[in-house]
Amino acid sequence: MTMDGVRLAARFSLPTNRLRYCGPTEGPPILERAISEGEGLAEARSVIERFESVTPYLNAIARRDGRDPFDARVVEAYWIGNELLEGFTRAEFRGILDTLQRRGMPRGIAARLAAGLPETPIPHHAFHVTYVGVGVVTGHVPTTLDNMDRCRPSWGRVVRVKGRLAQALRPTLELRDGVLGWGPPERLYFEVDPRFLPGLQVDDWVAFHWRWPVVILEPRQLAKLREFTARAFQAASATSTVLTAS
Repeated sequence: MTMDGVRLAARFSLPTNRLRYCGPTEGPPILERAISEGEGLAEARSVIERFESVTPYLNAIARRDGRDPFDARVVEAYWIGNELLEGFTRAEFRGILDTLQRRGMPRGIAARLAAGLPETPIPHHAFHVTYVGVGVVTGHVPTTLDNMDRCRPSWGRVVRVKGRLAQALRPTLELRDGVLGWGPPERLYFEVDPRFLPGLQVDDWVAFHWRWPVVILEPRQLAKLREFTARAFQAASATSTVLTAS
């Protein structure tokens, strides 16, 4: 379960590492090997542990359930969503914010976020993106609506596959009257790496992170990703800290 968790974490972490937004610069080939070959998993875990914003969430989710932070269910909870996210309190989420501050988040931002937490904070990446903000820990990426849409774990239905190229329809992110929700779908073109998405077919549902295809979603995972993204949007929209820039 832990090895499967490392590989799933590597899938979602690789896009931002390739873009040099998060994690160590030597990370991409290590993460790629873990995903495609299932080798070097201890080294891949060490790389992901150096990502500024990921492990505080994995540690918090794991601690409540007595699991390893890289247990597959823990990693799935943070990036996709499952029952391990239920019942988190404001106090527990403030602990995550404290850790993020020690990893680089400015003290003033951490204090503002801690004071404005909604009643039901969700330790899911969609909530991190829409409430905590994109790039607030590293300072490498501005928190704009476009970057929030790129950074949130999203999903798209594959409508065309031709050789190494594919197209998917992916719902976009909208902010309307201070409320986050889904906008019209966009047609997303992407390259298919058979090492990462073997057997990709039309009508498969794919998870995306920074517009990179991450994993083919099982029906249960697709339902959970939709559910917890909607819950994250609702929780973030209920606060006074929802994005105002464009």
